[in-house]
Amino acid sequence: MRLEDIGFYTLSDGRAENASSGSGLSRCELILSSECNFNCPYCRGVRSDYDSTLSFDEAVGVVDLWADEGLKNIRFSGGEPTLWPNLEHLVEHSKDRGIGRVAISTNGSADTSKYVDLLTAGVDDFSISLDACCVQYGDRMTGTKGMFDKVCENIRALSKESYVTVGVVVTEDTVDTVRDVVEYASSLGAADVRIIPSAQYNRILTAAEGIGEGVLEKHPILKYRVDNIRRGIPVRGLTDVDPRRCFLMLDDMAVAGGFHFPCIIYMREGGDPAGRVGPDMRRERLGWVRSHDCFSDPICRDNCLDVCVDYNRKFQGFRIEKARLPRIASHLFSHQRWMAGSVHSLGVDHFRFTSLSEHQDKVKDRAVGWCPSENVQFRSKASHVCLMVETDDHDDFWFHIRNNEFMEMFCSYD
Repeated sequence: MRLEDIGFYTLSDGRAENASSGSGLSRCELILSSECNFNCPYCRGVRSDYDSTLSFDEAVGVVDLWADEGLKNIRFSGGEPTLWPNLEHLVEHSKDRGIGRVAISTNGSADTSKYVDLLTAGVDDFSISLDACCVQYGDRMTGTKGMFDKVCENIRALSKESYVTVGVVVTEDTVDTVRDVVEYASSLGAADVRIIPSAQYNRILTAAEGIGEGVLEKHPILKYRVDNIRRGIPVRGLTDVDPRRCFLMLDDMAVAGGFHFPCIIYMREGGDPAGRVGPDMRRERLGWVRSHDCFSDPICRDNCLDVCVDYNRKFQGFRIEKARLPRIASHLFSHQRWMAGSVHSLGVDHFRFTSLSEHQDKVKDRAVGWCPSENVQFRSKASHVCLMVETDDHDDFWFHIRNNEFMEMFCSYD
């Protein structure tokens, strides 16, 4: 699968192949304020010690730091960003600094004229929340009354003028309505629909399996996610064979209250920042990538989005192809050589990601080559590499290691 086919315009195979701590920034999100006129029951907000409303000059300062790093896509969010003064001028400044696409995440409650002004200023993309398909559920999910019709009218009007995606957060109370909400959002003209379980609910959205094929074919992100759900792949969460580093951090950033966070979800789930806003952000983010095991972090392990997992898999795959170890023909990974030894002969009792620091030097010293496990006829294994090593007697044998383990030992990603 190409990342381009998922539907998020900021993700591509080319980005995954070329991203580094020195490449241009691809996507950054700026929290302008936590102020909001809704009280959505699932919203995590911003942790109190990083909760502040940026001044215009502070916001411009962050934008300028990013623009100096070649930023391609920026998103302004909150809280509710349309309540923040001078938003139109910040959009204009972003465009003046050469940032290609400007996006706004909004609850859709502002007057239509406000959104028209933002379009005129240069906004390319609106992401609007719609967690219900009727007034009754709409009032409950926004924590306020009388806004549902206004939000829907804004989605309908803006969809005619701009790229509009609708975000549908699913809770335990609304999971049975997800099909109706999606089909209603589609009828309003939205370019795409992004369904996601709330962090509190966080289950596989099997109720989405019944969304009609006609609707799915119109919306690539929705189709990607529903196809995953039908295969039993959750929207949120990591497995032990997924990448253990978040390579998105190399050219992606989320900022709130003068601090930069690994991602917007990490911030909303109460995680610590990677550092303070300033000229050292890229270096600090690379350090976080190198030192942070995402699977051991409950925020990442339980909440990482499917699309982020797929990006990191793609990034990891490109780096594995450039491994600092020769690639060996698949037919050499035979049953005989598999039986010829084990990791115990390397002085390793247990070899897993969590013990890499203890054992990787022993393995690296004996490694002679590798091959993707999917290419080997004997004991093919998804998400694994076949690693050939040499014994003390100069005989070769091989064993499987996970892609994320191979990445740690033989690949670079900075």
